[in-house]
Amino acid sequence: MRSDTYREFARDEWASLRAHTPLTLSLDELIALRGINDSVSLEEIADVYLPLTRLLNLHVRAARNLNSVADTFLGKPVGARTYVVAIAGSVAVGKSTFARVLRALMAQWPDHPRVDLVTTDGFLHPNRQLEEEKLMRRKGFPESYNTREMVQFLADVKAGHAEVRAPVYSFQTYDIVPDEWQTVRRPDVLIFEGLNVLQPGLAGGRPASVILSDFFDFSIYLDAEIADLQSWYLARFQFLQRTAFQKPASYFHHYKDLSPEETRDVGRRLWAEINEVNLRENILPTRERADVILRKRADHSIGQVSLRQL
Repeated sequence: MRSDTYREFARDEWASLRAHTPLTLSLDELIALRGINDSVSLEEIADVYLPLTRLLNLHVRAARNLNSVADTFLGKPVGARTYVVAIAGSVAVGKSTFARVLRALMAQWPDHPRVDLVTTDGFLHPNRQLEEEKLMRRKGFPESYNTREMVQFLADVKAGHAEVRAPVYSFQTYDIVPDEWQTVRRPDVLIFEGLNVLQPGLAGGRPASVILSDFFDFSIYLDAEIADLQSWYLARFQFLQRTAFQKPASYFHHYKDLSPEETRDVGRRLWAEINEVNLRENILPTRERADVILRKRADHSIGQVSLRQL
């Protein structure tokens, strides 16, 4: 990472930028927001998340001031515009937990109480289409998403449409839920979370004219050593094999009778053949497109923050 692009902060240095931002999240609320094997603590909330929400609040206010300039130029108010925060990173890095906690904290700011969270999972092509196109083992790779639908969704949100719908994904069936939608109604802030949200985008092998990041006001990349990501992925896969995969409706129900050793072997293979390939080829190369990079330690805690120098 080029030193002239980002300013690096050790955790204690970053924590000092919290100023007087209050901690409004209780331990019980935090526990409810945690994901599998993710032990984010109230101390980490205070040290890392609160300075980040303060920074985001300043950005939201600045964006509104800039919008007022356009209103003045046009001679009429265009209306409030949704501020979009993107969150990217590998499988198993903890994006979902991070996004849920960030949403809860940002909603406490009186400037932007309406905060919605949408993940890119709902924009995956249905399994039927992926099977027809022989892309099931590329699920999560850029080509497995309906990028045009994602771009249109973000464009409609930024345009201030009264209601914008996003498809819903089921982790139990591992597929899009037919005729089910998440509706976004002009939120103050939209958090858009997914593996490949910072992809530059290609159309027919050429650069796309419009890409997802054209609609982002701020972007965050969750980073970690690949060995740690693999370890976290295997721990999650083993936990799910003992729990969610035991349900008959689970897409992965065929793994229900695996021994612990077999479960580790399957998890290692899936990581090596699919998830690590996607990470190295598509996700990791987008890291330095983010405004903030949060570096995780082996224990899942955030130990370093890199802030793009504006």
